[in-house]
Amino acid sequence: MIQGAGSNVGKSLLVAGLCRAAKLRGLNVAPFKPQNMSNNAAVTADGGEIGRAQALQALASGRAPIVDMNPVLLKPESETGSQVIVQGKRVATVKARDYAALKPALMAPVLDSFHRLKSQVDLVIVEGAGSPAEVNLRLGDIANMGFATAADVPVILVGDIDRGGVIAQIVGTQAVLDPNDNAMIAGFIINKFRGDVSLFDDGYALITQRTGWQGFGVVPFFTQASRLPAEDALDLPNTRGTGSIKIACLALSRIANFDDLDPLAQEPGISLTMIKPGQAIPGDTDLVIIPGSKSTRSDLTFLRAQGWDIDIAAHARRGGRVLGICGGYQMLGTSVQDPDGIEGPAGTSSGLGLLNVETLMTPDKHLTRVTATHASSQTVMDGYEIHIGRTTGPDCDRPFAHIDGTPEGATSPNGRVTGSYLHGMFSGDAFRQVFLKNLGAAPSTYAYSADVETVLDALAAHLEQHLDIGGLLALAR
Repeated sequence: MIQGAGSNVGKSLLVAGLCRAAKLRGLNVAPFKPQNMSNNAAVTADGGEIGRAQALQALASGRAPIVDMNPVLLKPESETGSQVIVQGKRVATVKARDYAALKPALMAPVLDSFHRLKSQVDLVIVEGAGSPAEVNLRLGDIANMGFATAADVPVILVGDIDRGGVIAQIVGTQAVLDPNDNAMIAGFIINKFRGDVSLFDDGYALITQRTGWQGFGVVPFFTQASRLPAEDALDLPNTRGTGSIKIACLALSRIANFDDLDPLAQEPGISLTMIKPGQAIPGDTDLVIIPGSKSTRSDLTFLRAQGWDIDIAAHARRGGRVLGICGGYQMLGTSVQDPDGIEGPAGTSSGLGLLNVETLMTPDKHLTRVTATHASSQTVMDGYEIHIGRTTGPDCDRPFAHIDGTPEGATSPNGRVTGSYLHGMFSGDAFRQVFLKNLGAAPSTYAYSADVETVLDALAAHLEQHLDIGGLLALAR
């Protein structure tokens, strides 16, 4: 089990790399994360949803993602409350304080998923959440030491040297943990080193001396990580690419499934900018993307507070293109109605009015992986739907795509504003090229899925070079 001496130390990337390294060594491997908190989710082969990081780790393992790889997923809907997904299905929406009371009941499905997964493979590599040093959360814990002790899984503690204070991160973690939890830790890894690794030899030796734990290596910063899907919106850089076609995506407060953008960001002719709060949408933007949101009406209010509604209206008047995906699609309509308060306080919000459609929130969540045909080009594309709500109206008569002959999405009369519930549409090279050609981009031979596989192989080789992989694998029991 890979646990962190802090949040965002690189656990997800390390687990992905270790999974690929184990696969290349001929092992049948699978990832597992007992509890994740993310609005960036993936639809699984068995019809549920898990954190996007576990889907990437499954890909690294050469396996299809299934709900047992992430049995508890928390999807924040507000500052104090989250939707609780258990074994792929929504079971409740709770406040943070109430979740503490719910946690003990979740250990059973967590262990159920773990043991079922373990029975199918040679090796399971587990990712913790946050840090076990948050000992105030230890009671009822299912994410870190609570799981490790219940499942008898040895732990490797990872420190992030890039943010500074890594010696204190690791030695301090040992200082605050209960002795029984400390006994689960078999060693440590130093991650994200920049420069001459030998300069840290004395620090590495000091950690070993102070803790008595074995060091398994120092991992230099992996520069190709930006070519892999990010799970945390905070990891998204402001601008990616320097191409002449300018795409602006709104960094909504509850942005969800933002990995939709990754294939676009890697295209050589594209410049993709995340528009952060307080920033205006540049006037020379070719396409504005309103991404998915975990709370559509709340993010509509947030969008207007930034003045983005005015920017988008001006962009549309200039003939610019607008694409709304999932929650962004709902925002483009005339209204979003939530009479039962499914996503928050009951009520109705006026939409941006760029599409003549309206959305009614419904309690049933639509979770499915689909193959669709783009309506205007007849290009086949793969994607997935993960949303609540039904969207109807005259502009649906000009669909974005067809799924098994059924219209999906909507397009404005002038064809410049489009909405769709399909996530992952840009992962397919054929559709992405057609879409970007309509923006004026030059043809490209970039192959997104092949590139991700190449980077995962490079990550595995990077870890093989700098870690004692054999020693890590020998710990498994």
